[in-house]
Amino acid sequence: MVDAATQGAPALIEVLSNHRFDEAALVDYLAERLPGFSRGCVVRQFQGGQSNPTFHLETPDGAYVLRKKPGGKLLPSAHAVDREYRILKALADTDVPVPKARLLCDDPAVIGTIFYVMDYLPGRIYGDRAMPGVDAAHRRAAFLDMASVLGRLHRLSPQAIGLGDFGKPGAYVARQIDRWTKQYRAANLSEEPAMERLIAWLAQRATIPDETRIAHGDFRLGNLILHPTEPRVIGVLDWELSTLGHPLADLAYCCLPWRTSPELQGIAGLDIPGLPPEAEFVAHYCEVAGRPVPADLDFFVVFSLFRWAAIVAGVYRRGLDGNASDPNAVAVAGEKFRRLARRGWEIADGL
Repeated sequence: MVDAATQGAPALIEVLSNHRFDEAALVDYLAERLPGFSRGCVVRQFQGGQSNPTFHLETPDGAYVLRKKPGGKLLPSAHAVDREYRILKALADTDVPVPKARLLCDDPAVIGTIFYVMDYLPGRIYGDRAMPGVDAAHRRAAFLDMASVLGRLHRLSPQAIGLGDFGKPGAYVARQIDRWTKQYRAANLSEEPAMERLIAWLAQRATIPDETRIAHGDFRLGNLILHPTEPRVIGVLDWELSTLGHPLADLAYCCLPWRTSPELQGIAGLDIPGLPPEAEFVAHYCEVAGRPVPADLDFFVVFSLFRWAAIVAGVYRRGLDGNASDPNAVAVAGEKFRRLARRGWEIADGL
């Protein structure tokens, strides 16, 4: 068995050519404004598919992480690193573990886009939900702590931590169904019958009773930093999609690995030692969040699959148009969005 400390270390690479910026200007800016930041900074990029380019800043006295908007023309509400910074600051004094946010630069003249800087947390990030290289007890404890962290997030009052205006309160599900239906229609792809059935099925149920909490929007194992050796979460990352929303949407999204096959990045049908069953994960979350086990979780699982399918359909369209960041978008996304939609309808049709 491989020691957990050797697994999950995030990969750092040289800054990609299309993400380069004036490093000297950055160092000058931070040296004047960030206490403890010293010159002699080495900038490298985190490897992966982050929507917002993310960089590691190594100085003689410490390490930091920089998140910035991509360059080029963007949708007005996309890549909102200022919102990420705001929620990290708001969560700093709560029991939801996040990196310490240090500085927001809203002047795009410095490096070409706005950006923020937070502390670097040494630890492990697992893109593979099977967590290869750890033993069963470690895997089990890590998943249950993931459930605990999500429960603690949803226990928070947005108003109490200054986030009462972080999104529109109420009608979250209806607004999300409308938004992602429009996004899917805008992709203008050949018809997928399962997607059409899902859209109609969800629209009929959009008035499901609402709740408003802080919703992360992409809460999954790959967006968590685990302690270097212990099976506990020390940092929640990638708050780009966070807003005020229904907490069960986050929970259902977390449950998708149990509901999908390995071809859809899931774990259904796999024998993974120590992995808690979905029911135990949900029960542990509910205990921490202070709520009963939801009777309508399957609705939110269907909703999450629909939302994911709409997102992948957009990736496929960008691939067809030659604008995707992933060169494999056309080869992968076209079939994937259809599989997601069909899996969503399979569950919906059984309810």
